[in-house]
Amino acid sequence: MDDQARHDAGMAVRMAVLGDAHVDKAQAAAHDFSREFQDLITRYAWGEIWTRPGLARSTRSLLIIAMMVALNRTEELRLHLRAASNNGVTRDEIKEVLLQCAIYCGVPAANSAFHIAQGVFDELDGHEATTKDT
Repeated sequence: MDDQARHDAGMAVRMAVLGDAHVDKAQAAAHDFSREFQDLITRYAWGEIWTRPGLARSTRSLLIIAMMVALNRTEELRLHLRAASNNGVTRDEIKEVLLQCAIYCGVPAANSAFHIAQGVFDELDGHEATTKDT
């Protein structure tokens, strides 16, 4: 697969997972400084890895949620919590991943992730956030 084909495949997956509005916003916000980075993540994260047949998209979503908890990357965690339902991930599955993270990443990391997830779910459900992010 050449770079253009990888980019096109990556863009299709990126839009399916994150939603057209998010990707369009990210692309529009890309300036000369970050345009190459946007192309890189589209080709390699989305076009090379997310298109591989070895794992279902739902599994990839759950892995990324766990990794974002472990790395304390709260903005990416919010993004992938929102996107997970596009891949068929349930809130119960997310809860189980966060419980697993409590053991392997630490209780403080999981505590923060539970608060963030509840805020994202409240937002998705059209409710005012009931918890404060920590």
